[in-house]
Amino acid sequence: MGDDDLWRTLHEIAAMPYGAGQIAGLEQMLRRVDAGTDRHLAFATRMHATTSYIYGGEPAKSFVTFSWCLAEFDRDPQPYHERYAHNLLWSFKYMVNGMLKFPEVPLDRTYAVLDDMERRYREGGHSLQAVHKHRYRVADHLGATDDAERWYRLWQTTPRDDLSDCAGCDPTTQVEHLTRTGRYDEAVALAEPVLAGRLTCTEQPQAILTALLWPYLRSGRRDAARDAHREAYRRLRGNLADLGDIADHVEFCTVTGNEARAVEIVERHLDWLDRAPSPSAAMQFAASASAALRQVPGGAGVTLHRRAAGDRPAGAVPAETLAAELAETATALAERFDRRNGTSHQSELVALRLAAGPTGEHLPLSASLRRRPARPAAPAPSGTTDRTTDWTGTPVPARPAVRVPADATREQLLDLAETCWQTHRPDDFAEVLRAYDERFGTDPDVPVGQHGPDPDAGGPGPDATGDGGPGSGQTGGDRPDGDGPARLAAARRLELRAAERGNDADDPAAAVAANRAALAAYRDLPDEVRAQVVAGRLGVQLCMTEDDIEEGLALTRGSVEFLDRHGDARQRVAARDRLAMALLQAHRAAEALTEVDRAAAGAAVDPHLAARVALHRTAVLEQLDRPDEFRSAAAEARRLAREVAADELVAAAGLAHARAVDDPAEAVRDCDEVLRVGSAAVQLPARVTRARALLAADRADEAVEDYAEAVTLCVEQQAPGDAFLRWELANAYQAAGRLSEAAEVAEEAVLGLDRLGAQAEADRCRHLLAGVYERLGDTEPALALLDRLADNLDGPDNLPHRAQVLEEAGGILYDADRDVLAAQRFAAAATAYRLAGLPVEELRARRRETAALFWSGDLPAALAAVEVVDRAVAALAGQPDEPPVVTYEVALAADIVARVLTGDERLTEALDRLAGVPDRLRSIGAFAEAAQAELLAGELLLRTDRPDDAERLLRTVLGGLPVGGPLAGRAAWLLTATLERLGRTAEARALREEHGLPDD
Repeated sequence: MGDDDLWRTLHEIAAMPYGAGQIAGLEQMLRRVDAGTDRHLAFATRMHATTSYIYGGEPAKSFVTFSWCLAEFDRDPQPYHERYAHNLLWSFKYMVNGMLKFPEVPLDRTYAVLDDMERRYREGGHSLQAVHKHRYRVADHLGATDDAERWYRLWQTTPRDDLSDCAGCDPTTQVEHLTRTGRYDEAVALAEPVLAGRLTCTEQPQAILTALLWPYLRSGRRDAARDAHREAYRRLRGNLADLGDIADHVEFCTVTGNEARAVEIVERHLDWLDRAPSPSAAMQFAASASAALRQVPGGAGVTLHRRAAGDRPAGAVPAETLAAELAETATALAERFDRRNGTSHQSELVALRLAAGPTGEHLPLSASLRRRPARPAAPAPSGTTDRTTDWTGTPVPARPAVRVPADATREQLLDLAETCWQTHRPDDFAEVLRAYDERFGTDPDVPVGQHGPDPDAGGPGPDATGDGGPGSGQTGGDRPDGDGPARLAAARRLELRAAERGNDADDPAAAVAANRAALAAYRDLPDEVRAQVVAGRLGVQLCMTEDDIEEGLALTRGSVEFLDRHGDARQRVAARDRLAMALLQAHRAAEALTEVDRAAAGAAVDPHLAARVALHRTAVLEQLDRPDEFRSAAAEARRLAREVAADELVAAAGLAHARAVDDPAEAVRDCDEVLRVGSAAVQLPARVTRARALLAADRADEAVEDYAEAVTLCVEQQAPGDAFLRWELANAYQAAGRLSEAAEVAEEAVLGLDRLGAQAEADRCRHLLAGVYERLGDTEPALALLDRLADNLDGPDNLPHRAQVLEEAGGILYDADRDVLAAQRFAAAATAYRLAGLPVEELRARRRETAALFWSGDLPAALAAVEVVDRAVAALAGQPDEPPVVTYEVALAADIVARVLTGDERLTEALDRLAGVPDRLRSIGAFAEAAQAELLAGELLLRTDRPDDAERLLRTVLGGLPVGGPLAGRAAWLLTATLERLGRTAEARALREEHGLPDD
């Protein structure tokens, strides 16, 4: 590779974003230039490397490249050195800042560099403003308060010049100083005019916004503090060099009561500690992370994933263990700095970070939570219901709690409890059982046999097992020993225990155990009718938990057969309904429909049971994917539930109807009723269903509110699935145009989905996040995500998706004028499309690859790509009814090939390639693309000495374009050139004036 090629490569690397990729390119360049003789190139490469190391997260390496350049500059001055003199003087500031961050660098060396910096600034006639600032920074690092104040005053009173830090960075350090001295209002006032301007420095505005977190918070500007955190962290999160600033955001989240968000940030950046840009950054992050982890609710149960490093294996680490480890790391680093400095200042600062905890009023920061999550409150005491309107919105009086007679017998209380259960009055049911247990004790006085586990372990809810409650009405057979009534009461209490604990979804095994105990008790009496009712419920539970589906089906079938012969009408219907639910849980929905239809035919015997059977029928039809019948069944279930005023059933049927209807507005109305009448248990599914309906209705802003409430409820209830809901919330934020919040929530979702091992869903969320990053202008994070997706999708079944993300990455690079890398991505995408058997997509990717190569200036590579494009076009030829997409891609392929041939001065061939292309494009409505092809043809006609033909074509094109557009300007310019060639200068001048073109 010649020197010209090396210079071109250096310029391409310098245009790359800061980070590991650019550093790797520069280090490869250093090896090449050191093998050559071009001293200028060696010097320029090291100057670029110095800045790259600073902003790419490896500042220690900058000491070597800077020292080399400085020595070369002094040892043998060359004319080209003057070109870099300003940058070399500027880099002194990097060196002073960097040396402070490494405790192994002696303090004397930092002072020596500062002295050398001052000498050179004086000799060059520069202001010492930047020197005073960096002497202040050294004093501040040491905790030398008086010296820091003195240098601060000198810095502020010395005139600025072109070596002073930019208009964003100078005020950032001032804000930090004012904050440390408690002058919060001054800090905010100082920063406001800076933020009102345009900050284009690499470090801004994220650095000054981070510095403003504490002044905003402590001066009562809570909204500004929240916005500063969101904006700054979004800009910092992808840059390893900013790990120290990220530590400030972790601490800010901890102090404002956002422990969950703090931990998410810690986990996102935890692996960066193994490659921290400096010991100082590692110290700050470790301290802030430790403080955050100590605040985690239920800390012992929370783990964070950490990658392998050195001898440390990858794996989950308990939060408490990690907090202690990070505290030890931070403390040890602080001690190293203090030994170097001869002070205790850094240890004192670390101690303050380690002690950070929530103070003052909670400040909501998360875009996914509507309030600070709390553990679910204990159920409200039984009293009146909170239903204030019926389903039409008409006010209704509050329903009083059940009256428990003071003189009720044991049997009467059990009968009353059963009635409450059957009629779906959960508060009343709980109140009656509480009274029963207070009067008669929670443990039966009479033994019921040693059958089955402890019934106190819990049990299923009434709806879970099909019929909503016991209902035999038969007392069973009393034993001759006279303890029959007591034994029966004990068995009934065991059955009700299963119902009482039945809504505990976290412990389904306990529900099975409770029903087994009740079954054993009834058989011990014996009371086979009641035993078969319980057996049916046990069968449903076994199918639900998938403990033993065959046993479950056998129990429910046996229950149906027995009760068909010995039960009353209600028991027969309920048994058939339970069998339907067992079959549904066993994924035998067609059989379930037969049974639930048979149950529905006789369900009129009990209106509450009829409502339940109707609701169960909607579940069967939904699983069978019979939308019209599902919708009708849901409407019928809701009607029956409303008639018996069973809010629990009304809410469940309303949710089903909301899922069934095609009209999103109707679904929203359904959910509104559910939220009004339903219990706390349905708030989460109702919010999710309502949010999805709002999003489908293009009401994304409203959907965001419901999704955020759903996420909050999910976290509060410690229910699984908040990561999936965050993914949906991120999509809603994107649809609402709230991109910063979309990015924030999608990042949280990706972390959560990864933690769950849901790679497919995590990758889909990454794809969403990459698109959000791109729209935000965060090119590098978007590319990083797409590259990771391409790696994750590296399998034969994922080829189309892999090709798509590679092509998207190519498009981002192409739009950023990084054409060489764009061409590589397009080529990889084309290969994946070919392997996936997608020839049209392959042609598109090859066309885009050719365009990228052409615009990169690599004409030989572009010409080679033309041959590949021609083969891809030939593979699509000969289709009798060519689809529009093929027409479009073949035409655009011809257009780019013509442009490449034009670049190679093969003008006639290029013109031939364009023959018929505009007409083909217009035939499918691609008018702008047709006009572009015609403009190229007009240019080629002019360049091949056919100005008359060029004029005719260009006048036609210009007449069909909107005035003032970019294509019209290009057409007018080409037409004026054509008229000049034809010697019609007056017409050309008039045309230039008409279109506002310059005379040249």
